[in-house]
Amino acid sequence: MKYQPRERLQAVAGVHADMQRRALTRGERLARWTELLEQTPDRCLNTLSETEYQPAVARDAMRIAGSPITVAFEDSVLRADGLNDDTYGEAKRFFELSDWDLHQLVCSCHSGATVQADAVAQCVREVAEPSPGLFSMLLNALHVFRSSRPRTAHWI
Repeated sequence: MKYQPRERLQAVAGVHADMQRRALTRGERLARWTELLEQTPDRCLNTLSETEYQPAVARDAMRIAGSPITVAFEDSVLRADGLNDDTYGEAKRFFELSDWDLHQLVCSCHSGATVQADAVAQCVREVAEPSPGLFSMLLNALHVFRSSRPRTAHWI
């Protein structure tokens, strides 16, 4: 095999540094975050303190080293897809989460000062695939009930 400089290989192979790859969907980003958390399930992660009591600007700027958000930011795939830092506001934007959802994932009021990575992974999974609400379940049950009743002719 003959040594070739990178520039020569790029010219021959037609590699373009500016080629864009497809951006990850919200579901793919959340699934990736879940996978990263599950790689070290016993890892103790730091939580953010009382996010719900902070003004929006302060809350968005909140960060702590070694948080669940830090796990996502350490990943080159998520950074390449647009995750800019490990702040609360950036995680909210990048993962398309509501304050309520992100609060459930990273706030100290749910688990104390630290939380295990596998517990956060389970919460991320639930955010990604929410269970149906009570109203949806009732409508579904009503539909199943109506479709399973025997049909009788009504004579007028």
